Amino acid sequence: MGERRYDVKPLNEATWPAFAALVEANNGIFGGCWCVGFHPDGCGPTASVNRERKLQRVLAGTTHAALVLDGNVCVGWCQFGGPEELPRIKNRAAYEKGVSQLPDWRIACCFVGKGHRRRGAAAAGLTGALALIAELGGGRVEGYPEDAAAVPAGFLYHGALSTYEQMGFMRDRKIGKHRWVVSKHVAPA
Repeated sequence: MGERRYDVKPLNEATWPAFAALVEANNGIFGGCWCVGFHPDGCGPTASVNRERKLQRVLAGTTHAALVLDGNVCVGWCQFGGPEELPRIKNRAAYEKGVSQLPDWRIACCFVGKGHRRRGAAAAGLTGALALIAELGGGRVEGYPEDAAAVPAGFLYHGALSTYEQMGFMRDRKIGKHRWVVSKHVAPA
């Protein structure tokens, strides 16, 4: 399967229906997370609670994501935000042991729906997130990807290390068995 050309749009009230359709088509994502697991409150007790939490964040403008669209169909996204918006990163204790300064932005959840993986959607999402970050003033961006050779594609919710490195991210330190802290400076647009 070759790479496709995708459009990327920010998650907002207008794009919510496409985002919600992808989440619903994938059983709420990881047991009903609805991409709220990295937000301050984390996941709630049910998928419906998480859906409502995400919708309220979208309506309030307190969540960020680059949606990857194939026509009008959302096939994936790359979530990003400041550390206060996305404090609940994986391997947080290991991360905090080696942190000297928090980044301006974090890349948290990178998701591509079933049937669309390995076609360039993850790279399109990360590229789109970096472009949106540039529009929001740029700064130092961190990601927490995993070595894709060691983790099945469906569980690369932070993205693949190789994708980040292709986009110019540099390895900082390892914080998990297969997870790295990587960073890059993004100039303002």
